[in-house]
Amino acid sequence: MNINEEINNLKDELIQLRRDFHKHPELGFKEFRTSKIVADYLEKCGLKVTRGIAETGVMGLLEGKNPGPTILLRADMDALPIQEENEVPYRSVNKGIMHACGHDAHTAILLITAKILSSYQNKIRGNIKFIFQPNEEIGGAESMIKEGILENPQVDAAMALHLWTPLESGVIGVKAGPITGALDVFHLIVKGEGGHTGYPEKTIDPIITSANIIQSIQAIQTREISVFKPTIIMFTKINSGTKSNIIPDTVSLEGSIRYFNKQEDKDQESLNRKFKRIVDATCKSYRAKYELKFENENKSVVNNTQMTELVIDSAEEILGHRDKVLSYQTIAGEDFSEFADRVPSAFYFVGTGNREKESHYPHHNSRFNIDEDTMLTGVEMHILSALNWSGANFSH
Repeated sequence: MNINEEINNLKDELIQLRRDFHKHPELGFKEFRTSKIVADYLEKCGLKVTRGIAETGVMGLLEGKNPGPTILLRADMDALPIQEENEVPYRSVNKGIMHACGHDAHTAILLITAKILSSYQNKIRGNIKFIFQPNEEIGGAESMIKEGILENPQVDAAMALHLWTPLESGVIGVKAGPITGALDVFHLIVKGEGGHTGYPEKTIDPIITSANIIQSIQAIQTREISVFKPTIIMFTKINSGTKSNIIPDTVSLEGSIRYFNKQEDKDQESLNRKFKRIVDATCKSYRAKYELKFENENKSVVNNTQMTELVIDSAEEILGHRDKVLSYQTIAGEDFSEFADRVPSAFYFVGTGNREKESHYPHHNSRFNIDEDTMLTGVEMHILSALNWSGANFSH
């Protein structure tokens, strides 16, 4: 039997796993049910399993019969705080929590990958670490690394995939160099002096100050940064006020800044300084004060050239044509960057956008869903890429 046949024979199990995870989503570092299912499954595959890494993370270690290097394959398990609107039998049963980014499918894909590869343990050279990561949305990869996930045995390379609705089903997107954006978040408190709306001259209005900050900040993207260095600044959360006839004391604003890696934008601190300069000047104009804090959540994932070529070769073999392997880059953030920062790595996107199957909605949308047939491509990519990297020969 060849690997293609094995994958197709496990299609029903793959879909069943994904739908079960989708129906029971869990937020970051709270993936207790998911983690237990994953660990139990890997143990049944005969792998050495480590539970509770970074609270809910799991590792399954496949030790090949012949000595060699170690590759890490990673899936993320966490869901998002979104109320699902899909009317499907496997709709989330956890109120206000939804797998709206495909992590349920990533987990199922890697489990089936582990099951198939474990049956070929005697033919594998080196080791394969199957990593199931908690809280990809905020810092899960770094937490696993701090707890030694890249050691014992030492990891020599890493790979991960992401099902991606912006790409049509049947294509794969990848490129060497930066493939995802870096993400900073900002927290801004504008401080005024509240009072009666009938006597605004007696107050310092933080709302009008904030409104002008929001408007003025947009000029950074179009007037102070080259069009060849894409940057997105978004205000996404504003809190203020208690009643319609009261001018509040403060306004709290939050948002995100997205850009590509610091090697491309050589002085990222200058972007933060530009932001602060406008906040400072606007607050002075309106006699307000402020507090401003920046936090980096994700760096860019920077793909290694050789690892990227390996992925391209695998994708071309699986899809049957080079034209279906696209050079692709997104400004969205991804914490696989922590692995790519430390070992040669490749991160790539498996297209799953299909309007007929209603899998065309964007990620983080309450109607998000996937084309489940593309999960087969994900399994095949994991297997073929890992085997090609290790130099093993299998019927495909």
